[in-house]
This record gives sequence, C-alpha cells and structure tokens, in this order.
Amino acid sequence: MNNTFFQVKSFLNYWLDNVDEHSLHSPFFFKFYTNILKTQLQSEVAGQLEGYRNKLIEDERSLFVEDLGAGSAFFKSNSARMIRDIARTSISPRKYSNLYLRIINEYNYTTIIELGACLGLNTLYLASSPSSKVTTFEGAEGLARIAEELFKSAAAQNIRLVRGNIDVSLPKELTAINIVDFALIDANHRYEPTLKYFDLLASKVAPKSIVVLDDIHSSRDMEQAWTAIQQDARVWATADLYRCGLVFFDPSLNKQHVVLRF
Repeated sequence: MNNTFFQVKSFLNYWLDNVDEHSLHSPFFFKFYTNILKTQLQSEVAGQLEGYRNKLIEDERSLFVEDLGAGSAFFKSNSARMIRDIARTSISPRKYSNLYLRIINEYNYTTIIELGACLGLNTLYLASSPSSKVTTFEGAEGLARIAEELFKSAAAQNIRLVRGNIDVSLPKELTAINIVDFALIDANHRYEPTLKYFDLLASKVAPKSIVVLDDIHSSRDMEQAWTAIQQDARVWATADLYRCGLVFFDPSLNKQHVVLRF
C-alpha cells in the first residue's frame, strides 16, 4: 500500500473514532483529558522554548545525518541536511512537546528517558520541570552535536546525552535505573526495534509510569508495533492521539483503549 494513502486512511480512521471529554466514561481519562490535554503551558516557559525552535528553523548550517532506523520521509538516507529543514520536519510539533511537559508536571515525574534527541528541542521541554532528570539517546553524531550545543545554550543542567547506537546503549544505561517515570520512544521507526525498546523500558516502569510512542500511524510497521504494544500483558490502558500513543501500566485502569481528540 502506498504510504501516503496509508496515512490518509489512518487519519480518517482516527477522525471517525476520536472522542472528547463528553464521551469519556472512564474517570481517569476524563480527568486526564480535562486537566492535561485541554490545558496550556505557561506562556513564559513556552515562549522561551519556542524561541529556540525559531533559531533552529533559521539555522542554515548543514550536517551529515546517518540514518540508523527506518529513514526519513523528507530526506535521502545518510545525507547532508540543513538544520532548518530538520527543524521544520523532524522535531515534535509544539503542542505535543507542550503536552509531554504538562504530563511530567502533573505527575511530578523525575526520571525521564527520551529515545531520539534529534536537535534537542523536545529534550528541553522534557527537562523544563525543575525536578526532572532527563537521559536522552541519539544515534546520529551530527544531530547529537547540535543537541549538545542547544543544551549548553539553554544552560540545561539536568540533561544527559547518550551517543551511539540505541540498541547497544539503552540496555546498558537502564541497568543503573530503578524506575522510569516517563519515556518517549521517537527513534528507529520500525516494528522490531520499536518493540525491543518498549520491552526494555516496560521492564523498568511502575504502575503510575507512562511510555509515549511517537509516529504510531506513520507507517504500517509503526501501526503494527502500536497494536502489539496495546496487547502486551503489562499494559492496562492506551490513548491514541494520532501522532503519538500513550501507554499506561496501572492495573486499576482495567484494560481500556481510548482514541482522544487532540
């Protein structure tokens, strides 16, 4: 199936299925929707972070990016790319980065994992909660250099960047972590690596933890991975926001899946 047609079909299914707070019977998801999805980040914080986005969008430097995963829909594999073009096409949109920070703030999460730092802007969102400690992984050295440059510019003291192949670095780093509070999987958008990363992270979660899977409808591979994760015995609830999926591990949620308007 042509991937463009696949994405149109996936969005149509999402559009037909999504609901807002008026159709949510679950008290947990009603509160999640009204308290988190419908709220906005404080303008001062958002303004500062989006200022960094604007600088990246204006950055005309070029760097070589090695594709270690499924590759990009916008660039040739293993190619030179302008930072401004990467910023326009590959960074999480503002409303999703904004959402991740609101979740972290709402639940006072401290141990944060990000797979796929890209240029580092989304990492700054994840690290904006004063109590959070973020470990972010990036396999492409060119992207890692720009991300580190951004962290220094923002004087971010609570971010640790792990370079190299995530298949190797993630298992090693997780041995030193007891509980992962919040994790964002945004790397190697293929079925088997995605499930591998999820399995590793799920072995370190607590009942109140949340794992976010990015680009769940970007390809057949990712939709199949999303379906497999929904069926995982450790998962008690999931929320489909179209671009991303949220995974919950609390047994009190009693096995439910919701498609939320966002």
